[in-house]
Amino acid sequence: MTDNETVEGEQWEVGVRFQRSGKAYSFASKGLVVHLGDEVLVRTEKGVDLGQVVEIGGRVLEEAAKGLMPVVRVATEEDLEHSRGQGEKEKSALATCAEKVGEHDLPMKLVDAHLSFDNTRLVFYFSAEGRVDFRDLVRDLAKTFRKRIELRQIGVRDEAKLLGGIGPCGRRLCCKTFLRHFEPVGIRVAKDQGLALNPNKISGLCDRLMCCLRFEHKMYQELKASLPSKGDKVNTEGGPGRVTDVHLLKEELVVALEDGRELRVAASEADVVEGRDEAPSRGPKPQAQAEKQPSNESRKEEEKKPRSKQARRRRRRPRSERKQTQSGGRGEKKQSGGN
Repeated sequence: MTDNETVEGEQWEVGVRFQRSGKAYSFASKGLVVHLGDEVLVRTEKGVDLGQVVEIGGRVLEEAAKGLMPVVRVATEEDLEHSRGQGEKEKSALATCAEKVGEHDLPMKLVDAHLSFDNTRLVFYFSAEGRVDFRDLVRDLAKTFRKRIELRQIGVRDEAKLLGGIGPCGRRLCCKTFLRHFEPVGIRVAKDQGLALNPNKISGLCDRLMCCLRFEHKMYQELKASLPSKGDKVNTEGGPGRVTDVHLLKEELVVALEDGRELRVAASEADVVEGRDEAPSRGPKPQAQAEKQPSNESRKEEEKKPRSKQARRRRRRPRSERKQTQSGGRGEKKQSGGN
């Protein structure tokens, strides 16, 4: 027994990936001997389906195994032949669904279709710019195919993952071959690597930033933290100067010397004298922040300013209270006059 197979008669957790999804789901081996890479039939909440074993976990207790759906059996040659026949049915169903979409005039683009192994569920994947009301379409498809119909809207990255293709590097798309999860890729990742912010060069087939930009991002961050930054004052063999550019992969610095010359040196040959944060040009910032804080005198002057009409209306008392106050004041004046 190795790490690539389970043990007969014992409960093991195995990760199974389905044909249309890169995510691995956990199942219980139920005492079956399963090898890494085997095609297996598993029972899901929506029926029996065919998947591939991509992970072999460890032994699990009986109580924990009860919470996992079981592996039915290792796929036989008949099962694999049946699965290949499902592919032809999926193509035919996709063409029929495209006709129905045109009849209902819905703004959606069909991407793929998947028919479950037990022929009970038919899933259509589509992309659209916004939300689509496809309830009438689902009813029409259910009458046509006599199966449970599901329509799932996917994003552009999932669309590229389902369709596949060749990337700018000349290889098959990473999301189609080995990527199981999409991680967010921001423009900061491209900036840290010093790439030209040209969408044609840093975008994939999905018109989003390429997933491979994250593969080496951690290395760039470590190099950036270990090397001097732009604006740092350094001492070199040619004399003191300021760093004007940094080449991370070559670990080289471009230094502008005090005598006006520009020198390219290895980062290991330059000693940082003054960091960028301690440079004199950055000094006035705290003082400027202090000047922005209002003083007590300015606060008093603001309080003396006349309030807006809305603020004065809020402070007005009800008319009945004002009448009582005015009548009370007049009575006091008459009494004082009589005395």
